[in-house]
Amino acid sequence: MAEPIISVSGLRGVVGETLTPEVAIRYVIAFSNAAPSGPLVVARDGRASGVMLAEAVRAGLHAVGRTTIDAGIAATPTIGVLVRHARAAGGIQISASHNPPQYNGLKLFSEQGRVIPAEAGRAVLQRYREDSIRWVRHDRLGAGRPSDDAHAEHLRAVLATVDVERIRQRRFTVILDSNHGAGSRLGERLLKALGCEVITLGGQPDGCFEHPPEPIAENLVSLLPRIRDLGADALFCQDPDADRLAVIDAQGRYLGEEYTLAICVEHILQERQGAIVANCSTSRMTQDIAARHGVPFYRSAVGEANVVDCMLAHDAVFGGEGNGGPIDPRVGLVRDSFVGMAQLLAAMAKRGLPISRLADELPRYAIEKTKVEVAADKVAAGLDALARKSPDAKADWMDGLRLDWPDRWLLVRASNTEPIVRAIAEAPDPAGAKELCRRAAEILVRV
Repeated sequence: MAEPIISVSGLRGVVGETLTPEVAIRYVIAFSNAAPSGPLVVARDGRASGVMLAEAVRAGLHAVGRTTIDAGIAATPTIGVLVRHARAAGGIQISASHNPPQYNGLKLFSEQGRVIPAEAGRAVLQRYREDSIRWVRHDRLGAGRPSDDAHAEHLRAVLATVDVERIRQRRFTVILDSNHGAGSRLGERLLKALGCEVITLGGQPDGCFEHPPEPIAENLVSLLPRIRDLGADALFCQDPDADRLAVIDAQGRYLGEEYTLAICVEHILQERQGAIVANCSTSRMTQDIAARHGVPFYRSAVGEANVVDCMLAHDAVFGGEGNGGPIDPRVGLVRDSFVGMAQLLAAMAKRGLPISRLADELPRYAIEKTKVEVAADKVAAGLDALARKSPDAKADWMDGLRLDWPDRWLLVRASNTEPIVRAIAEAPDPAGAKELCRRAAEILVRV
């Protein structure tokens, strides 16, 4: 059987093919073998296969003597908060994030409430491949207990970062598109606590996605007329495990995921000074905003674990990824759509402006994101060729190949979660960004 797609902090696969109960059990036991003593939090998003996998994961952990806390259906950032609040030894989130319904996956959390860093992830993978499990006797089996309210501490933490009363006074009308993922469980509670009238789409977390689960422009076309018809101030779109947020403004304009982080950073830096971190595939908007406020900006490799490592190293006040994943260390060290919603509403309330105006005030760039089919054994040679044919650019090999020119950049890297190569470019205009991606694809496929 083919191996699932494994990154530094977890794995994903097609249920019944690359991801089976056996694979899930072996993987979480490999994780638990090095975890400190104490319970492990287990949760899932709304996918139908999540019930089966959660039962398998808990059974496997109990069979090696570990105690579990069942958080039920919960968002990925909620698990990070819950791990810390329960003083757990770590956590396992069962989710394939934005992948199609046939996929599911496992994301691993350390006792710090963050996805495990690269070194720990490599150690888990090594133990998983060694396939050595020590089952315990009947009198040493672990047991499980439910979480009383998995979302309460996360709600409290997010609300503590904003002026709740000022937001409540605005009485915003907000559409929440959870698309039958885990986000509605906390999303509705948060928005109502902020005094919003909430219209929820796809609120039942059953994994029956009404549109493709990744919250990008082409997948959300059907939603654009809804906001105008309903007269809402904003439409917030989550991915299935609710660690990413895309935004549609009151006129039905898709602002997208990149603006989530950028608007949050602009608002945060008006209230607090400190370093900002974003990964190397994130829009230059965030870097420009940091420069405008006179604070340090640091760029990390792609991947939440890498962003968090960089944030901790530089004591950052805020960070995230341009895929709609803001990270506020006051709440947790996890990408968090709920942080995004709260900070965007706080910015709207403070400035007395619609979200469209907040977006229009930001530096303007056009970003293009494409996928290129390249055989795995050809990727390195393709990147070398691309670098050689771009002598006028500054090359950075931190994560794949990033080429920087004075007014544009291109990043080409193999995906950590899918068998593809991603090309991301940003330029002052759409044509310039498209041309960078087109040229990169042309060079890559010729190798």
